[in-house]
Amino acid sequence: MTQSIPRPSNLQNLNPEQELRAEVLAAVQRYYDYKFQAKAFSPGQTYVPVSGKVFDEQELFKLVDSSLDFWLTTGRYAAEFERRFAEWIGVKHCLLVNSGSSANLVALSALTSPKLGDKQLKPGDEVITVAAGFPTTVNPIFQNQLVPVFLDVQLGTYDLDVSQLEAALSAKTRAIMVAHTLGNPFHLKAVMEFAEKHDLWVIEDNCDAVGSLYDGKRTGTFGHLSTVSFYPAHHMTMGEGGAVLTSDARLRKIVESFRDWGRDCWCAPGVDNTCNKRFGWQLGTLPFGYDHKYTYSHVGYNLKMTDMQAAVGCAQLDKLPGFIEQRRQNFEFLSAQLQDLQDVLILPQATEKAEPSWFGYLLVVKEDAPFSRNELVQHLEANRIGTRLLFGGNLVRQPLYEGLNYRVVGELTNSDRVMQGAFWIGLYPGLSEEMLRYTTATIRDFCRSR
Repeated sequence: MTQSIPRPSNLQNLNPEQELRAEVLAAVQRYYDYKFQAKAFSPGQTYVPVSGKVFDEQELFKLVDSSLDFWLTTGRYAAEFERRFAEWIGVKHCLLVNSGSSANLVALSALTSPKLGDKQLKPGDEVITVAAGFPTTVNPIFQNQLVPVFLDVQLGTYDLDVSQLEAALSAKTRAIMVAHTLGNPFHLKAVMEFAEKHDLWVIEDNCDAVGSLYDGKRTGTFGHLSTVSFYPAHHMTMGEGGAVLTSDARLRKIVESFRDWGRDCWCAPGVDNTCNKRFGWQLGTLPFGYDHKYTYSHVGYNLKMTDMQAAVGCAQLDKLPGFIEQRRQNFEFLSAQLQDLQDVLILPQATEKAEPSWFGYLLVVKEDAPFSRNELVQHLEANRIGTRLLFGGNLVRQPLYEGLNYRVVGELTNSDRVMQGAFWIGLYPGLSEEMLRYTTATIRDFCRSR
């Protein structure tokens, strides 16, 4: 748990710095009480967002406490968060980065490391993924000169159609990189068995699924690597931020290298000579004893997180179990309220053996419905209810991939259905039952009026 911060009501036996910090935090408490007072919901007037941050004074306390150190890069809060989050999710290593998209880039880039020997991914190798999703699950494949192989999704779960895995296989297939769509775990048993059979790497894009369970085990713990996002829309937030997770010590070191300029050294910022032979290495054609802090083994980046962001994350992590439970309750409430509309809407369903930590509530307007997705979405938005599409729809139709090298399995029929008929509404913990009732009543009134 996070070390407690002295409260202004308990100033005895504090040194001068602690006393000053307590005075600052007393002002923070007053500011929070003034600035972030709860506001009454007014149907049709108050906007019902699809997602958002949920926080209290604890996030502000830790954010300000961190800022008072003026340690602007990765520091004590980042180290605490990495340790606690890895333990919570069930892996050995958590490495913070500046976004979920960067997490995906670093995770896949790590598999191109020459340190992996025969398992290294090389330009032209193929990576199996899905067509209906978010671009930054796929972009790192292109960015590393690899070839995406797009599979379709299943209606209802909107996850990878595992029946297409064998058809996707070729002599060049080396990895699988797939997201758990809107928090609904893909069929991990089938994917992991296929990967083991064909000696493939697996990266779980877990950015929408923190806290989801598959067969009683948390997602993000099945693949060789997994990724998380801490953008405000996600299950917990640091404003920006993400993480790469693994239980493989070799992959951990490679991920850290790609995140930290590509350097071979693994010392934390401001720390020297962790290896006890900083000037005793012989690597490449560098002269013996060349400073290990300035020795590079990968074409890397600088994608670290600030400690102020991590401080917010430490407070959010205390709330995460409650956030997850509320998301599940809100999903069940929405499903109960919309059951009678299944003649015109396809409601979402969990994958077999899965207990999702839902990111959003996905609906698909049936093809024979007397209205279109766009008409329903425009009606909701006009009534101050936020909506989102299933990200990029069928990604192969997106202009950014025109002319790029990829392969498609089948007709991507369901991905096109998603692109034409799907949208999602919010169920995050910041939405009250009154907001959810207003949302479902608005959907029902529209559907029945047609």
